[in-house]
Amino acid sequence: MKKLIVFDLDGTLAESKSSLDGEMAALLAALLAVVKVAVISGGAWPQFEKQVLANLAHDERLKNLSLLPTCGTKFYAYKSCWKLLYSEDFTDAEKQKIIRSLKQAIDSSHLPKEKTWGEQIEDRGSQITFSGLGQQAPLEEKKKWDPDFARRKKMKTFLDQLIPEFSVHLGGATSVDITKPGIDKAYGIRKLRDTLGVGIDEMIFVGDALFPGGNDYPAKEAGALSIQVRDPDETKRVIEAIIACLESR
Repeated sequence: MKKLIVFDLDGTLAESKSSLDGEMAALLAALLAVVKVAVISGGAWPQFEKQVLANLAHDERLKNLSLLPTCGTKFYAYKSCWKLLYSEDFTDAEKQKIIRSLKQAIDSSHLPKEKTWGEQIEDRGSQITFSGLGQQAPLEEKKKWDPDFARRKKMKTFLDQLIPEFSVHLGGATSVDITKPGIDKAYGIRKLRDTLGVGIDEMIFVGDALFPGGNDYPAKEAGALSIQVRDPDETKRVIEAIIACLESR
């Protein structure tokens, strides 16, 4: 029987950088009442607060929730409040090299000059993230920018050559996430195992980027039973099915 359900955030529980809608929040609350839940995303902690926590009731069910921002490079658990258990931060020198390499990869990929909304490169402490149209781009524009991941796959090819000592993953609608080597969603899955005492074979991972190179793929490689979804609406149906199975045991 599965004891932990792990979700990606953007494109899985909510649209990119958007809050959980009312139906999703209610389904997550119902799921938290019957099983442990974790969310692993490339987003930083403020995104988790805005997208997830602001839409969930602050009650005892939060003790069943683990939050892992920046692809699992940070881990927050709820006691009487949210506590940071670890953070795998870059050194200043590492940040400088990654940002320099990202700018080189952008130039080498010959990305078209388009309007951007906010900064394209964001320092998240334990992760450096490139957003093709900027951090504050409208969702509809983001959906059109790289729907088949072709632009970002080209960037990843350059980055894998420029900074092979780091991990490069594609996620969200326009993002490229860079973390320390070996620190990705597989790392987060193993941290969940070690922290919560739940075997990887007792987990289900749900995400929209489970293809090779996608930032959800390492969770599948770690051995978690993985369910590919198209969007949050499909995730809702998956959650309903999981709840039905758990309540009938």
